[in-house]
Amino acid sequence: MITEIVILAMIAVFLGLRLYSVLGRRAEHEEEPKAPYVDRFPGPGKAPVEQAPEAPARVVSEQEAKADVLPQVERGVQSIIAADRGFDIVSFLEGAKGAYGMILEAFWNGDKESLRELCDDSVYEGFAQAIDARAEAGETVDNRLIRIEDATIRDAELERKEARITVRFVADIAAVTRDGEGNVVAGSLDDAIESRDIWTFARRVDSRTPDWQLVETDEG
Repeated sequence: MITEIVILAMIAVFLGLRLYSVLGRRAEHEEEPKAPYVDRFPGPGKAPVEQAPEAPARVVSEQEAKADVLPQVERGVQSIIAADRGFDIVSFLEGAKGAYGMILEAFWNGDKESLRELCDDSVYEGFAQAIDARAEAGETVDNRLIRIEDATIRDAELERKEARITVRFVADIAAVTRDGEGNVVAGSLDDAIESRDIWTFARRVDSRTPDWQLVETDEG
């Protein structure tokens, strides 16, 4: 009887060890970290870089790309594209937003050199006269472009190899005017005001340079 009990106990121990062995190996296998994702196409001379897999790029539809173009200007935009295959309406709008901020900053800072590069002669003269008048009055401006809320193409045309595109900007601007002693005489940096401007940019499509110039300004 005692012998049978001993034999059963040995069998139980053996089965327990086998069960532990199997489960233990399985647990160790499950806890092993997965091989990290490796960039399969590193740049020249670069070692593969470990990184998380990126989400697939989202394809922008043609309708989305033209979301900021009003129907009535579609014909003008198409005529510009036909004359200049390198023209891209989405890139133009991004560039127009950048130019809007650069021109405003140059005007506020009295930077005539930058304005001359970004504007045609007539627009430059208007900005230059306003800068001179401000200087004669002993005033300076401390303005800030907070954000551009909207930029929409209002008109587009191609005439004698010159492309002209009119953009309506809606922006929030904090404006302050100071006197010669630095005292605030108008405006506040704490309260941004909405500004609506209609600017027309032009460029010759047969030019080797891709630069657009501001050729007309108006309030919108």
